[in-house]
Amino acid sequence: MGPGGQLGLRVSSSIAPTEDGCCRGLQGLELWGPAVNWGSDHRLPSAAACCASCKAMCTHGDCRCNSWVFCGDETRCGHRFGECWLKKQKDAMAPSVIAKGDDVMWTSGLVFGKGEGIVGLETNLGTIRIQLLPGCAPHSVDYFIEVLGLRNCAGCRFYRAEGRGNLWDTKGEHINNVAYGPPYALLQGTLEVDGLPFKERGKEACPALRRGSIAWVGSGPEFLVSLANHGEWKEAYTVFGSVMPEDMGIAEEMALMPTSTEVWSNVTVKVLRDPVYFKVKRSTSSGAP
Repeated sequence: MGPGGQLGLRVSSSIAPTEDGCCRGLQGLELWGPAVNWGSDHRLPSAAACCASCKAMCTHGDCRCNSWVFCGDETRCGHRFGECWLKKQKDAMAPSVIAKGDDVMWTSGLVFGKGEGIVGLETNLGTIRIQLLPGCAPHSVDYFIEVLGLRNCAGCRFYRAEGRGNLWDTKGEHINNVAYGPPYALLQGTLEVDGLPFKERGKEACPALRRGSIAWVGSGPEFLVSLANHGEWKEAYTVFGSVMPEDMGIAEEMALMPTSTEVWSNVTVKVLRDPVYFKVKRSTSSGAP
């Protein structure tokens, strides 16, 4: 793949999670829960439109709707074709599921309000909080919900760490007329839990990587945290979340840890001499568990 600072260093807070243009759900999933808008009286042309109608009920981070259910297969749905049910889950990170599988005709998705959908990668350096993006990467968010239910992430770790060097500034902007690496301004690790086979996922939304973006390498379970804006990688990676801006200092500190140089498929990389293991836990925008 083309794939410095330290803790306490002032780094750009311009990074922010965004789902502009992203409104996806999971096919073969029917979420349950109290309806705030009945599908029998609310029909729309697509799952994306149903998702957007749920997002429209979020104002200033307060979401009256945090989940939606749509029937988009005219043959299977029959008279229910086009129904868009808007619902309010008691806990959007532990949604109520009534049916899941290839035989389910519904498509469902989640919408996170302010302070929702945040997971923490808890390391010995501190906790890196990630705002998950269910509209861009619903399959990836579904995996995190599964991992949280296991209450462990044995084997999850960072094993590669490369700072920005003199190639990108503190805002993640590439400096003109210099190379794009090495180093490549990223952290890399794995989210595969020991004893739980990882199901490879196809690409979801692949916007350009920005400073703070967190994305799968290939179809996972390897992932990366970008320490810079990597427009040169085009739209190659599924982005499933964004590091909270105030936690980027922890990522920058990890990039300063001792490494060894290796060559992977003709690419020179820096591998941590001591991998940084982490636990995956629910978190909030304030950092409280």
